[in-house]
Amino acid sequence: MDQAPAKLSHNVTRLGHLDLPGAGQILVDGNYAYVGHITNKDGLGTSILDVSNPKEPRVVSQLPVGDHGSHSHKARAVGELMITNMEQNMTAIGRKADELPKLRTVMKAELGRDPTHAELAARLGVSAADIPAVEALEKTPYNMGGFKVWDVKDKKNPKLITHVKTHGRGTHRFDMDANYAYISTEMPGYIGNILVIYDLKNPSKPEEISRWHIPGQHIAGGEKPTWPGRQHRLHHTVRVGNRLFAGCWHGGVRIVDVTDIRKPHTIGAYNYHPPMPEPSHTFMGLTKKINGRDIAVAIDEEDHVHNDAEVAKRRGRPHAALWTFDITDTANIKPLGVFEVSELESPWARVAPGRFGAHQFQEHWKGGDTLMYCAWFAGGLRIVDIADPASPQEVGWFIPEPVGGKPCPQTNDVEVDDRGLVYAADRYLGLDILEFKRP
Repeated sequence: MDQAPAKLSHNVTRLGHLDLPGAGQILVDGNYAYVGHITNKDGLGTSILDVSNPKEPRVVSQLPVGDHGSHSHKARAVGELMITNMEQNMTAIGRKADELPKLRTVMKAELGRDPTHAELAARLGVSAADIPAVEALEKTPYNMGGFKVWDVKDKKNPKLITHVKTHGRGTHRFDMDANYAYISTEMPGYIGNILVIYDLKNPSKPEEISRWHIPGQHIAGGEKPTWPGRQHRLHHTVRVGNRLFAGCWHGGVRIVDVTDIRKPHTIGAYNYHPPMPEPSHTFMGLTKKINGRDIAVAIDEEDHVHNDAEVAKRRGRPHAALWTFDITDTANIKPLGVFEVSELESPWARVAPGRFGAHQFQEHWKGGDTLMYCAWFAGGLRIVDIADPASPQEVGWFIPEPVGGKPCPQTNDVEVDDRGLVYAADRYLGLDILEFKRP
């Protein structure tokens, strides 16, 4: 018997929609939304929207990335200050450029001659046709990675204050508040992204004041990783009080004490990889106890799939999920519950090249409710009540239909404003403003 078609919404209605290019992140502050865009042909970096009328959101201004080799898909703003990231495009080939000099030397010693493009490609895992592009990147290393600081007092005319350059691929997701920027970036001497904290008291010259990393990342300092490649690295941190909550990819999660902002140090860690296959994306402590316990939530990121064969291989294995933890004793973090979504809940769960599984939740939990608003790629928006952290319960969802000729929706990020309205940004195309009402 065929499964009945999935219901596309439950307790959620759409108020407004904008055919905005694919987005990596959205933040709402008052009547304005700040959207960081995924790489696109027009080089669009950031959009600022007026969302005072949720039924008719409108674009106020748009900023280009400013570099054809970069994307700027994350944006955070506090008051009149906005930060956007700068990160390298073509990351797979860029990484190959890093490996090429050593590989060329090793293969020349093995073969007694210079390796051919086909031989290099076979060892690098790319096609022979990609080697010229790899060699071009080897000759002109990427140097635009980092973050930009903007004055957004005039939303129609944002002004660039400074571009802080970091290293390697540059900056991925990050957090900020009125005083500091918590930047996830590559830096010289480290393998994979680490945390670099900048003081923003002078926005024209952000001052680096401290760093934090997973032991094993600081290879220039003599540390040796116990994992392959960049599997253990910082995705980003979320600040709650005097603690930073760090999602560390296949390294699980960490709690970092920043009571002394110049001396961040780890006070808790938990890793559920293996056996869980999907990496830890975001980790966040809640601002109020639940049933007398300090609670934190984590969410994984579903890995990419590129074709139907890869989709088939994933059948039967766990998808990226939402986790709850008891962190009352930070030295002994305990998992409490897991929330997953069945493939039967979305008609686009098995459509390549899309992804189906968790990605991100609404950050900076305001403490007035026990709801988690989660972006679930082809599963759309999922609203999960963690009033009982050991048994998370779904109370609403919204799955947008594909638009712009795309094969499936890819809900990538979610935000909730002070009115309780929900913003769901699609990785491909589209921004929905939604209203959730409990039954």
